[in-house]
Formats: sequence, C-alpha cells, structure tokens
Amino acid sequence: MIYFDEQMGIFHLQGRKTSYLIQRNQQNHLFHLFWGSRLAKRFPDYLLKEIKRASYLADTDHIKEYKLERLPQEYPAFGNSDLRKPAFQLTYQNGTKISDFRYHSHEIYSGKPKLAELPSLRDSEECQTLVIHLIDAYQRLKMRLFYTLYEKSDAITRHTELENFGDSIVEIDQLNSACVELPTSNLELLHLGGAWAREVGIQRTPLSQLNYRIESLRGGSSHEHNPFIALLEKGTNETSGKVYSMNLVYSGNFEATVDVDQQEALRMQIGINSATFGWNLKPQMTFVSPEAVLIFSDQGLQEISHKYHQLYQNHLLTPRFAKKERPIVVNSWEASYFDLKEQKLVDLAQRSKELGVEMFVLDDGWFGQRNDTSSSLGDWFVDRKKFPEGLDAFIKKIKTIGLDFGLWVEPEMISEDSDLYRVHPDWCVEVPDRLKSYSRGQWVLDLVNPAVQNYLIETLTKLFQEQEIDYIKWDWNRSITEAGSNVLPAAQQKEFYHRYILGLYRVIEELTSRFPEILFENCAGGGGRNDPGMLYYMPQTWTSDDTDAIERLSIQEGTSLIYPPITMGCHVSQVPNHQIGRVTSLQTRGVVAMQGNFGYELDLTKLSQAEQAGVKKQTTCFKAIRKTVQLGEMYRLSTLQGTNAKAWQFIDESQVVVSYVQVQAKPNLPSKRLKLVALDADSCYELPNGDHRFGDELMAFGLAIDTVKEDFFSQQWVLRKLEE
Repeated sequence: MIYFDEQMGIFHLQGRKTSYLIQRNQQNHLFHLFWGSRLAKRFPDYLLKEIKRASYLADTDHIKEYKLERLPQEYPAFGNSDLRKPAFQLTYQNGTKISDFRYHSHEIYSGKPKLAELPSLRDSEECQTLVIHLIDAYQRLKMRLFYTLYEKSDAITRHTELENFGDSIVEIDQLNSACVELPTSNLELLHLGGAWAREVGIQRTPLSQLNYRIESLRGGSSHEHNPFIALLEKGTNETSGKVYSMNLVYSGNFEATVDVDQQEALRMQIGINSATFGWNLKPQMTFVSPEAVLIFSDQGLQEISHKYHQLYQNHLLTPRFAKKERPIVVNSWEASYFDLKEQKLVDLAQRSKELGVEMFVLDDGWFGQRNDTSSSLGDWFVDRKKFPEGLDAFIKKIKTIGLDFGLWVEPEMISEDSDLYRVHPDWCVEVPDRLKSYSRGQWVLDLVNPAVQNYLIETLTKLFQEQEIDYIKWDWNRSITEAGSNVLPAAQQKEFYHRYILGLYRVIEELTSRFPEILFENCAGGGGRNDPGMLYYMPQTWTSDDTDAIERLSIQEGTSLIYPPITMGCHVSQVPNHQIGRVTSLQTRGVVAMQGNFGYELDLTKLSQAEQAGVKKQTTCFKAIRKTVQLGEMYRLSTLQGTNAKAWQFIDESQVVVSYVQVQAKPNLPSKRLKLVALDADSCYELPNGDHRFGDELMAFGLAIDTVKEDFFSQQWVLRKLEE
C-alpha cells in the first residue's frame, strides 16, 4: 500500500518485504528518507532533523543552516545550494541551467499508467501508483515523478515526465529515471560487464570517494554493460546481505552512476545517457523518461533474482508467451552458415525431427543474393537460386516433416550492395559529407525516419503474412557510428539516439501486435541488447554468440541474476567450438544448455550413431524437465571448487533438477557433495538411481558428486518429489 501523512508530509510505499519513504518539507522540497526492509506503517519525521550540517556549504532560501547538499534529495537539481551530481539538467532560453522545482500536489491511485511510446511493466491488480507533481513557476515547467508499487512482487517502478507550459523551447540535457540517496558508502558496486561473446560477467567493486559510471554509447544497451546496477552490503552472498538494485527498461544508450560525496553519502541513479542525449521540449509538449525498476533485498542475491524473475515473468513479458514452454530448436547457422542448399536443410530438418527437435530455424543467407556479410541486407525476399520453388514451398517441406518453422531477419540494417540502398541511399544513419564506417560490411537504417519505419513495418508484414512462420530471430549486428539523421534539422540532431530507439519500438510494437502468434527472439550479436525494453516485445533473447559450454557458465550466471531462465536462449553447438576452439563433451554441452531455452547449433546429420543417441537422450530429458527449468524457481548453488565449478538448481512442485559443471579436474581430492536448497524438509525425494532422500538430508548433506577424472566434467540429477 501507499500511505501519506499530511501533517508530516511523508509518503510510505510499503511492499510485501520493502519500504520506501519520501518526505515533503515546509519549503516543498522532496527528500529521500529510506529504502530497505519493510517498516510498520509509521512516518519518521525526525530523520531529516537529525542530519548534522557541515559549514562549508551554501544555505537554501536564505534559511540559516538549511543546506540541500547535506540532505538526501529525492530528485535533485544542480546549482542552487547543492553542487553534487543532479538527476536532471535543463537549459533555458537565456542560456542558464538553474531549475527550482517545488512540490505542488500529488495523487495516489490503483493501477499503473502506460508510458507513451515506451515499453514498461504492465498494469496489474497489485499495482498502486503515486504521482508527485512539481512546478518551476519561473520557467513554467511541470515535472511529474511516478512511483508504481507492485506490492506482492515487492518492486517499485519509477519514471519522470516533464511538461512545458511556457512559451519557449526548453532543452533537456539530462532527465534520469530514478535517483536514490543512501547515507553510507560502505558498500560494493555490482554490475554486469563484458564484451561481445563474453557478456554479463558479474563484477564487484568496493566503493570509495569517487564517481562511478556504467554506460553504453553504442546505440544499444550493449555487450559492454547491461542497464543494471546494484549496491551490496559488504559480505553479501547468495543468501544474506542487503542489495539495492536498479534495472532500466530501455534498449538504447544508458548511464547508471554512483557518486560518493565528500561526506561519504552516495547517490545512485539510472537513465538515458546524458553524453549522447538532448531534447528540445517545445511549448505544450511533454517528454517521458524510460522506466526504472527498483528492487531491494535483505537476503542476498538469490532473493533479488527471484524478485526480478517473478516480476518480469508476470508483468513484463507478453502474456501469451510469459508462461508458455518454449520449443527445442535447431538453427541452421553453424550447420551451414551462408552455404544454404535446400535438400541439405531438409535432411537436417528430417534428422532433427527423428532426434526430438521441435522447430527448425533458417538463419542468415536465405534472402536477396546473400552469400556473405557484404550484401542484401534490406532485401527481404527469398533467394530463388537457393530456394527455387520459393520460401513458402520450403516451409511446407519443413512443416510436413512435423517441425515448426523459424526465420532469421536483421531489419535495422542495410548493405551498400542491396536493391534497397540503390533506391534509398539517404536512408542510412549518417553525417553528411562524413565517411560512413563499415561494420560487418553493413550500415544502419535510420529508424528516426518515419518512412523507414513504415517500410520495415509493411515489408515484414508482407513477409510474415505470406509465409507460415512460428518464430522470428530478430538480429542487430553492429553498433551505431557516425550518428545522424537526414530527416532531423540541425537543432534536433542531439535527439537522434533516443529517436532511433523510439522508432525501433514503434516498428516492433506494430509487428508483434499484428502477429501475436509469432514467438520473437531478440538478438544483437548475442547479448548486445539484452534488456527489459526488448523483453517487453520479444520474450526471449539469444544470450550470447559464444556457444562454448564453459564460457556460457559465467554468461548464463550473470544473465540469471536478473532475467528469467525462460528468456535465455541456450544451445548445444559444434566442437571444436566455433568461437574459441574448445572441445567439450556432448554431455556437458547439454547440461549447460538446459538452463533456459534448449536447442542445437550444429549439423545433426554429421553426428556419429553414439552422438545421435546422445542427442535423442538430451531432447527426451529436456522435455521431461522443461516445465521445471522454464517455469520453476532457479537457485545458484555454492560449490567447494569456487570458480572452478558452477552448480544450479531448478525446483517446482513435483521435481528438482540439479546441474554441476567442473572446469578442470584435480588429482587426489576428497569426495565432494553438493548441498541443495529450498526443498521441503519433511518430503521424500527419489534420486535418479532409485534411492530416496528426505529434503532436510539433501539440504544438510547434499548429493555425492562422481569422481572427476576429466576437464569440463558435468553431472545432472533429476529428483522426483514423492507424494506423501
């Protein structure tokens, strides 16, 4: 529930296990009082009064010792009497940047508003929303701070809206989605960093008096950083410790910052990246920031993960697919690359069906004259040399075999050698008279341009209508360079990056609405745009282009920190692995890939009889555990091997799936056991060998791990919960 005490001016957002408190004072400034474990319905007005004031700071409103810089502001401006990093910055017609927004009114109502032109968490019966209205009367601006409490899910979403009711343009230089001040810097910063093919690595850094910045400047949320940030109590692990986290529902350039000030207090913020953002807010217009998701835990990282998983599965993913088990796929890419021969693909589909696969995905190379990365992006019509009877005839062959059909597209890109470029060279993202950089032999289409948006919507609508497609893999294989639009005037070029994302959202909103039965998978060279904004439209993501089982251990671990397993694409690929050349067993590749949406990226027709039997065993196994993996609860288990081994557990009401992978074998080690978690202590579980163990025993003693005699060892257990 959301409560307000008029006399004390305190708002209390009280979730199932969380409280968030804001106070409005007599001067109508807003202050952040608390974010943490659930408090009783109280309104502690003494907190601000007891903050001691430093002397070398300016007074506010000519009130002696009223110093904003020493007070925890809820959404701070810059330059009045607070010289710390602001949550927003505006430039006015006279060239100045000083703002003074004061509380004007508020409203509390059931439900949740939909953000204009942006994805956001969906409305729910459990939602209640607080809107705080602020006004800068001198500059004639209204600011609205939105807080939606998902009470049962224990999450808060925030965004900001700025309305210009004056007569002149106001330039928005920065408008963050959320800002929180905490009174101590004795914390660690956690973020998910990496690069292409090694995304979302968990990184922890102790804080000191510094400014920390996690960001993307690449046009998408990026392989380099995920739009997520967390502050941890020192010593926090999976099951204990306080965690304060933010995740941005946005797919473009973002920034997440932590600034530790001279008094050792800190500000934690997230929003659009101010380095590549600007917006001319015209009179009578409103700008809406993306939505930020705020989740707190006092029981460590595992609780954070469960809260995000449940929140996103219940309120972010499209309801049609949010709790629908995903098919086992075979993807043609590593089997054929661009060398697509129809009969070979049909043979692959036939063998895949025999081995238990449920969907065939035709990857890159099916369109235009696409024989390598140098041509045809933008020409979304079938290559008749590769498919003489047309794509529809090929799809019918796949369907006759008994498989669903999926197709790869990369709609946001254009090749110089394409029919589309020859007709519309002005549709590229470019800066006039500047050389356009190639990346993978391709350029980016200007999604700022409504004509480009309409072309993509209508072209892909025609493709999807004419073909019987069950699944689309939507790729984005390069970052944006030489950012500029031929349809924006000079004064609005600073709006390019955000307008590109708005254009993208318009295109995929339209297509996913027109074709709600198609399962869309988000891909950006793997995890280069793996964020809640894309997940709103596309309920799963190709987690990484790196399909090596050992590399995938850390990639999938980092992804699991926020995103539900049902959103993770995880496939068995060829060995030696095509990215790093490592050789791992089919068993280990299968165990690792059974952590999300399972499938294959290899030529199943070239496997030995023993390998084919292994694949058949894997698909049979995964079908038996799929519901538990994709719809159950996931736990990251601790191992005695530390970073040399990873283990995880899925559990639902009927079974438990436990997986263990050890990277390197070591000699003469004692027998090891793997302790399970979250079992029913008094229930009995049947092990794969038929033995029975009670839940309390499995949590106290664990499962015996086989003797490890080889590198890249794996073991998996499926336990059946016995009825009482």
